[in-house]
Amino acid sequence: MTTTKRRRLKGTVVSTKMQSTAVVRVDRQVAHPVYKKMRTVSKKYHVHDPEGAAVPGTVVEFEECRPLSKRKCWRFVRTVTTA
Repeated sequence: MTTTKRRRLKGTVVSTKMQSTAVVRVDRQVAHPVYKKMRTVSKKYHVHDPEGAAVPGTVVEFEECRPLSKRKCWRFVRTVTTA
């Protein structure tokens, strides 16, 4: 039996208006290729949250999983900080 290392990310919940899905924004710092100034780049992920534990404004941790729908391939793990 092989165990696979799944990617885990932390981000801020932006929206919970969908049924059993939360939209989470992950921010990261990237240096500009020419000017070397640090800038924030963000990306949104659709996270499966069947219990509805995520609340907008909270920081959550989520991990990669099998495809659950067209855009959902991430699963809610835990709440890091509350809003």
